[in-house]
Amino acid sequence: MTTARPRARRADAERSIARILAAARARLAADPNATTDDIAKAAGVGRMTLYGHFRTRAELVEAAMVDALRAAEEPLAAVDLEGDARTVMERLLESSWELVAESGALLDAAQGVLPAGRLRELHEGPAKRVEELIERGREEGAFRTDLPTVWLVSVVHYILHGAAAERTAGRLRKAEAGPVAVKSVLSVLAA
Repeated sequence: MTTARPRARRADAERSIARILAAARARLAADPNATTDDIAKAAGVGRMTLYGHFRTRAELVEAAMVDALRAAEEPLAAVDLEGDARTVMERLLESSWELVAESGALLDAAQGVLPAGRLRELHEGPAKRVEELIERGREEGAFRTDLPTVWLVSVVHYILHGAAAERTAGRLRKAEAGPVAVKSVLSVLAA
């Protein structure tokens, strides 16, 4: 009987953490300045419970960002990377567009509390995938070679986040933002 109690507490704690992270992602996506009180309320937990798991807002924002990136990795890992680089880039962008659009405000929140080096570190996986694809496209003659790869990876990132911001601001309709972003990226990369 004594072994069931710690397991039950761990399971309760894990459920509580999952609720807090889901609430943090949702609240920060809606408002990058959402407070820990806003997030605790949305999660249905008290401030003490939230602070029991995340000592600071920065720690909570980082955990929410890590959780969002982890959730995004599954659909991104499922993208078929076979074929010519341009077609693969188009597939990758189409599959990741909604993920980027949803996480734009979360990124804004993270930029407000996390050091730039930590943000780069958290995005290494997705950035590496784009970098390798750009390099492959260069070797195939499909992508430009006159600009540094690191710059082109950043441009892809900026275009996707810019299109998401335009959609959020209502200057691009939801249905057009993704295709606009994909076409813009492909035109920038074209040899």
